[in-house]
Amino acid sequence: MFYLKFLLIITISSTPLQTYSAPLTEARQAELEHILRQDCGSCHGMTLKGGLGPALTPEALENKPAVYLQQTIQEGHPGTPMPPWKSILTPEGIDYLVELLMNQEKLS
Repeated sequence: MFYLKFLLIITISSTPLQTYSAPLTEARQAELEHILRQDCGSCHGMTLKGGLGPALTPEALENKPAVYLQQTIQEGHPGTPMPPWKSILTPEGIDYLVELLMNQEKLS
């Protein structure tokens, strides 16, 4: 019986929680754009042309797949100053940042 309870606990604790969130509002999109310019810009340069972190210009990102950028924002890069943002940003927020990075003409 103990073994079955142990397996149940392990199974439940290793099952990822599903989260459902509403589409991003215009206000949240503006907040994310501010995060991109200010927080990301503090390392990647205020014009995203590089600084402590690499450039995030369209030219610098042209061969980077969206999933790579999503993973980088979510998990960071261990051993570098790039922190994980997964505890701060939702997956939808991360997707929106990637969309902005890949289509910088959308930045106001």
